[in-house]
Amino acid sequence: MQIDLVIGESSGVLGESLCMYFDIFAENTICQGATIKIETIKPKLRCKACDILFIRKPFCFKCICGGEGEPTEIGREFYIKSITVGESK
Repeated sequence: MQIDLVIGESSGVLGESLCMYFDIFAENTICQGATIKIETIKPKLRCKACDILFIRKPFCFKCICGGEGEPTEIGREFYIKSITVGESK
């Protein structure tokens, strides 16, 4: 079994920690022995002036046009994208 997750960097969930403890969480469940694959989403801001989405540089909220960026929901994701179950023997 493989579980594909999507985790935004601003979701509050650390993918590394989830992977490290997954075996403990999954013990004695249908997910025991499953592998985890994580797709990470970088947070993006939307420019108030030109309406484009951009990735914020450290300590800066400015767009390339000079406008100010505001937070979006991009980068706050945390969901199961897919689950692949192998054939039983």
